[in-house]
Amino acid sequence: MSDFKGILMGMGNPLLDISADVGQDMLDKYDLKLDSAVLAEEKHLPVYKELIEKYNAGFIAGGATQNSIRVAQWMLKASGMENATAFMGCVGSDEYAKTLEDCACKDGVLVNYMKDESTPTGTCAVLVKDGERSLCANLAAANNFKKSHLETDVSKAIYSSAQFFYIAGFFLTVSVESLELIAEHAVVENKTFCLNLSAPFIIDFFADAVATAIPYADYLFCNESEAETYAKKHDLGDDLKEVALKIAAMPKKNEKRPRIVVFTQGSKSTIVACEGKVTEYAVEPLEKEKLVDTNGAGDAFVGGFLSELVQGKDIEDCVKAGHWSAKYIIQQPGTTIDKPCDYKA
Repeated sequence: MSDFKGILMGMGNPLLDISADVGQDMLDKYDLKLDSAVLAEEKHLPVYKELIEKYNAGFIAGGATQNSIRVAQWMLKASGMENATAFMGCVGSDEYAKTLEDCACKDGVLVNYMKDESTPTGTCAVLVKDGERSLCANLAAANNFKKSHLETDVSKAIYSSAQFFYIAGFFLTVSVESLELIAEHAVVENKTFCLNLSAPFIIDFFADAVATAIPYADYLFCNESEAETYAKKHDLGDDLKEVALKIAAMPKKNEKRPRIVVFTQGSKSTIVACEGKVTEYAVEPLEKEKLVDTNGAGDAFVGGFLSELVQGKDIEDCVKAGHWSAKYIIQQPGTTIDKPCDYKA
């Protein structure tokens, strides 16, 4: 494992998605809304068992960062780059952990999980209605990742080899000090650090952690609702193109390269801001009858984007690959990768 010679490393919350199609009654019962992501509270805990017992739920390897890394590796393999990615996070010592590891390894990702013997592997309820999804994450073991895991010889070998790092904002609820260790390494070694804001609740309730992370971000990703939440919280105005420019211009730890800000907007154009310039990239529409599940669309976009970025491609190529991978994933249940990638750059 310590012989990793890959290029891209992710760190985040490994979760097993428990996914099912439901009616509005289930959403109402657990006070969940479509197109949202929340951390499970006491009132939500029965939802996992109910999805399994009453809705014939499927089990899919999940967790935002792990999804993006899996998609990136899937696309990199099509370019002849096998074993180019690694992922770290905390799991339990149970069957769910084995399922997650088997899935990631099958996809070609090297996993270096921290194992928590006393806590079950985290799960995420994915309630799907009319192609839209509501996410409710019970972090469990994922919440117990420690900086000490990064101090092991295996972990050091992995992040020393990697040239690109990606962390979704969900990890800011878990271990900011671990993020800082990797991000500081990226600054010192002039490597590329990528961050995703991930969900409005991260921006609202973990503002200090977000403020710690953003200065490290060479690439910052989020969707329109997250961008709007950030803009409102920091009084940046209503024009998302202006918001992107303002975030791109915020102070950076690594001043050797500019920050690039990427706002996805579902089927609307993707906004990219850098050095005072905004570019919009149109999204090729998908016929409504082909839409299966929007869960994982944003993760897949980042995975596709990163697969080109690590190969030195320009931003247009990165966005094009991100659009392609997102379009592929929304035609699957969850972030399911079940055939060789046939993407042509």
